[in-house]
Amino acid sequence: MERVLTVGQLAKRSGVKVSTCHFYEQKGLIKSRRNSGNQRRYHPDTLRRISVIKAAQKLGISLQSIKAAFATLPNERTPTSHDWKRLSQTWQHELDERIYALQRLRDNLDNCIGCGCLSLHSCPLYNQDDHLASRGSGPVILEERHR
Repeated sequence: MERVLTVGQLAKRSGVKVSTCHFYEQKGLIKSRRNSGNQRRYHPDTLRRISVIKAAQKLGISLQSIKAAFATLPNERTPTSHDWKRLSQTWQHELDERIYALQRLRDNLDNCIGCGCLSLHSCPLYNQDDHLASRGSGPVILEERHR
C-alpha cells in the first residue's frame, strides 16, 4: 500500500497553510489524487516540490517562473538535487538583474526617484515642463538606466 499524505499532513510537514496547498494545486505546481471519499491525497515527494517552491519564492522568483521550471522536468517529476542546481541556475540571470536594479535604486535614492515629478525642486534631473511624459509613465529615468 502506497504511503500518501492528507492535505493537513502535507501542510503541517511543509510548513504552509492548507489554503496554500490548495492554491499551489490550483496553479498547477503540485497535484493530488482523490480517494474514494473524494478527499485529496498527496504523494510524499510533494513535500520536496513545496520546499523548492518556498526556496524559490524566498529568492523572489515568481510562481509563474517556478511553474515553467517544473514543466521542464521529465514526466512532471519532483526535482532532484541535480534538478535544483539546474533550475536555480536558470534564475540567476533574473536575480542578477534585480540585484543590479536595487543597487542603482539605492545609489540614486537621495538624488532622484526618476519619476519626472515637478515637485522635487532640488532634483538634479528636474523635469522642466514635464518633458519626460513623452518617454512613458512611471520612473522612466530609472527604467532607462536599467536597460
